[in-house]
Formats: sequence, structure tokens, C-alpha cells
Amino acid sequence: MRLSNLTWPKAKKYFDENDMVIVAIGSIECHGRHLPLGTDTLIPDKILELIEEKSDVLIAPTIPYGACQSLEDYPGTINIDNEVLYQFLYSVIDNLYRHGARKILILNGHGGNIKVIERIGLSFEKKGAMVVMLNWWLMAWDMNPKWKGGHGGGEETAGVMGVDPSLVDEEEIGGPLELKNISDNLVATGFRTIRFKGVEFEVLRNTPNVTDNGWIGPDHPNTATVEWGKEMLQTTANYIVDLIEELKLVKL
Repeated sequence: MRLSNLTWPKAKKYFDENDMVIVAIGSIECHGRHLPLGTDTLIPDKILELIEEKSDVLIAPTIPYGACQSLEDYPGTINIDNEVLYQFLYSVIDNLYRHGARKILILNGHGGNIKVIERIGLSFEKKGAMVVMLNWWLMAWDMNPKWKGGHGGGEETAGVMGVDPSLVDEEEIGGPLELKNISDNLVATGFRTIRFKGVEFEVLRNTPNVTDNGWIGPDHPNTATVEWGKEMLQTTANYIVDLIEELKLVKL
């Protein structure tokens, strides 16, 4: 059930009878040398395809761009300023609200979008709606702790393989992850995190100053398999389908 494929009378009929819609949002950004820039959009889109096979929920067009300031120096990355993204996504959700949507599921593929989605969710809760943020990669960790991963690591690489294995440039996966420490005693452990004397804190650095490659995480991309990706995406889609049915029972 794709909003973009409906006539307006059919859209009216849907909203007369239903109050739920799902909107996906991703990003166009570096995910290491081996993954496509659209990783955060490609994976949610595949999950939507799998959801559509089992659910009649209305699916709005995917928003392919996101907030990715720390990665914008990598060629091809398109960073949308947080305030611009907020205004755009708010307008999308507000229009759906005006047509009758009260349960708005946002399938998110990119961590940089979380703060914007949170802000919108709190605003619409005051208007009597419910915004449900579905960060697929975090949800997958709960479904199977073995799937836990970082940015462009094994989890996301498997996810892209589950979409289309030819999109992964396996020749570019490379060796061990090398992060750039600030000093011998100030050791980088992630995008922003630094460990000193056993304690972690954050130093805000653009990603090229942390790693030349562009992927970060405990899960090396070379651990990814097509089977892992397909199982993970299908499991996530199945969970969301079950969640949709449960949310239909919620009275607002």
C-alpha cells in the first residue's frame, strides 16, 4: 500500500478507515570504502518491501537524505542541516496528520536523524498523535545480540548484502580498523569517544580525523554474509508487522 501509487480518493478512503502510516528516512553518506553511499536508505527500503508483503499499512515515500555533518567531507555525502531536516520532516508528518494519520511510524536508517525525530515526536504527542521511532539497526541488536554493529561494519554490510550483494565492493573491505588517537594516552574508541585512564568521554571530531576509511565499529565488514543480511532484514520486517498489529489496538 504505497501512498505514491494511490489516487487521492483512495488515499481519502484509507485515512477514513485507518490512522496509521509508516515513513522511512535514511541518508546519503560515507559508510567506508566498501559500501554504497545510500546504505542507510537502501536497507529501510528493503525492510519496507518485506513489510508490504505482510501488512496493509500505508507506506509514504522514503526520505533519502539525513543529517550527517561529521561525514560531509567524504565525496558524495549529502548533509542536511538539522534545522532544515526538522522543518522538512515536520511538514511531511504534519500533512499526514492533517489527512488523518495519528500513529506515525518512522523507520529510521541513520543515527544522525534521531534528535530530529525525537523533537518531532514530542511535538506531535501534544497534538494527540503518536510518533514511533524504529531505528532498525538498534532493534536488530535486541533480536539477536550477534548482529550488534557499528557504522559500515558487519551489521550494515550484511544488511546491504541482503538487499543486493553486488552493491558491496568486497575488494575495498581492507584490514583491521585503525582509529586516530589524540595522543598515546588519549585513545580513540569510536566516532567521538576517547578513553583515558579507563574512562570514556567525547571529543567532537569530523570522521576523516578519526578514520580514513569511514567505517567504525566492533564488527568488521569481512564478517558479513548474504545469509546474515537476509535473515536480519526479514526478522526485522516480521517484528514491525507484528508491532503494527499491536499498535492498531492502541486508543489515542
